[in-house]
Amino acid sequence: MDPIQQSLELPALRKILAVFGTRPEAIKLAPVIKVLEEERDVFRTKICVSGQHREMLDQVLNVFSIRPDYDLDVMKPNQDLFDLTARVLLGLRDVLAQEKPDWILVQGDTTTAVIASLAGFYCGIKVGHVEAGLRSHNKNLPFPEEVNRRITDVLADLYFVPTELSKNNLLKEGFSDGRIIVTGNTVIDALVWLRQRIAHQAVEINALPNLDWSKQIILVTGHRRESFGQDFKSICHALLAIAKLYPDVNIIYPVHLNPNVQAPVKKLLINVPNLHLITPLDYEKFVWLMSKAYIILTDSGGIQEEAPALNKPVLIMRRVTERPEGIAAGTAKLIGVEMEAIVDNVRFLLEDSREYMRMAKAKNPYGDGTAAIKIVEVLRNYSSHT
Repeated sequence: MDPIQQSLELPALRKILAVFGTRPEAIKLAPVIKVLEEERDVFRTKICVSGQHREMLDQVLNVFSIRPDYDLDVMKPNQDLFDLTARVLLGLRDVLAQEKPDWILVQGDTTTAVIASLAGFYCGIKVGHVEAGLRSHNKNLPFPEEVNRRITDVLADLYFVPTELSKNNLLKEGFSDGRIIVTGNTVIDALVWLRQRIAHQAVEINALPNLDWSKQIILVTGHRRESFGQDFKSICHALLAIAKLYPDVNIIYPVHLNPNVQAPVKKLLINVPNLHLITPLDYEKFVWLMSKAYIILTDSGGIQEEAPALNKPVLIMRRVTERPEGIAAGTAKLIGVEMEAIVDNVRFLLEDSREYMRMAKAKNPYGDGTAAIKIVEVLRNYSSHT
């Protein structure tokens, strides 16, 4: 057969550009990227990172052996959302002009996700939104994530939703049923992959060389923008009170690098013997630490999904959550940011074994670890007839 004729009969590769900038986005897109890379006869996959979370993003890239093709490196000292938004948008202009992808994949509710979707819209490029449809129904909580995810959904063409509830949110807003696919959450894919990887190896936390791992552990994360200020001080005071009430319980807090987190933590929580403030961990070590924890106390979104997969009760230090499925299933509890409420709910789980087991054994509502395969299958089939 003539080489030119043969090349014309081969199906064109579908060009996928995955755009992300934060640690959670990287964790949740990594399984999709890995599946895409396994299908090189169908997809040509490129990676663009904004660098919205610099150090923490790089940690995840290393764990999953992902090498970006483009790095916008947008983070600058003392920048605000205006600066970040403008830098991501302008940086993507040149990337999209060069790559001309068929699809842009974004994840979640970050500034990078919404601006990459907007850039795709400007260029007439289809957008697939991984973890679409989440809603708190309060545009200011979480800020700015709730508005980011709503705008991203308006701009997207395909919606990969984690649960039926997320699908129903989109249907109520008038989105087409045919473009909404329930996949489960890709964070479970990442968690399954990583647990298999570390199952037979020792993981060391260098910052905790003398910790007695036989004692109960409360793992804490706290970094949400809407909590900065008085609410975050209330969280810190609660941690201090818990540490004093339960001196035989170790509280481990990998402290986010944001100055609005660092300052109150360093002022209020230093020199407490059983309260261990450490630097952020890479994902591999953090998953291992979650598996060792007795209770997880967090304001994170992703951890609300990960903790149930590890049979860990999760107490959510927020006023609202866009992930009510965990609460309905009994794996998570929304406890607010008031000091007394945080202390009381931790005390309840530490002292009531029946309540602890009820939460620990509740069924994880966020999927079975096959979300990435389902997403790639949809991209393959959708592209073939559009």
